[in-house]
Amino acid sequence: MKIAIVDFDLTQAKSMCEILANAGHECTPFQESAELLRRFQREPYDVLVVNLQHAEEEINPVQAIRAQVPATVPILCIARSTNEEEIVASLNAGANDYLFRPIRRRELVTRILVLLRQAYPYQVSDEQLHFGPYVFEPRRGRISIMGKLVDVTKKEFDLALLFFRNVGRPLSRTLIVETVWAGNPPEISRTMDTHVSRVRNKLSLIPEHGFRLSPVYGFGYRLDQINSNKGDRQSSED
Repeated sequence: MKIAIVDFDLTQAKSMCEILANAGHECTPFQESAELLRRFQREPYDVLVVNLQHAEEEINPVQAIRAQVPATVPILCIARSTNEEEIVASLNAGANDYLFRPIRRRELVTRILVLLRQAYPYQVSDEQLHFGPYVFEPRRGRISIMGKLVDVTKKEFDLALLFFRNVGRPLSRTLIVETVWAGNPPEISRTMDTHVSRVRNKLSLIPEHGFRLSPVYGFGYRLDQINSNKGDRQSSED
């Protein structure tokens, strides 16, 4: 899904875009509401994220944006504090939900997913992501290989999906921690290695299936796609 983020701190906007891109969305950062609205006229977005902090140019940026975009497009506002008046004003102006800083990766992704399900139920409810013989169902937390379900935990599902959404890209241990464990896991080094090992074994991430999960020394892990005729033959035969 296509998501636009308006944040007067462009660094923050890009950071949120990275989080959402890792979750499989297409994200564009904007520094001003006017810039977003100009782009929206020729390139509509499915969800808008609006930061309320440092919004000196407008009394209420949500109100300005809602006045020019369809009511069916969800708006998630990022509040600068727990100030009740600010939150109520934003909701009355047309926001559908809100978050407080500091932004937590999994909470941001989950809130966006909830808004997408509510706004586009037929597009999101039965979403399936295909990677060769592997099929991921994010809503159900299920993985199947050539039609056969694999028994995975929630953490294993999140970890596997993170790797498949970043095929060929080395992922640092820090990024994995923040994405899968929300930045606060116990004994993370051993926990991560154990989960990676389980994902590798349960999903048989070997060249015969077209993928290989390997450690990147001193950095993290990387999932690579391998050209394998055997994998293609096996898939067609099943």
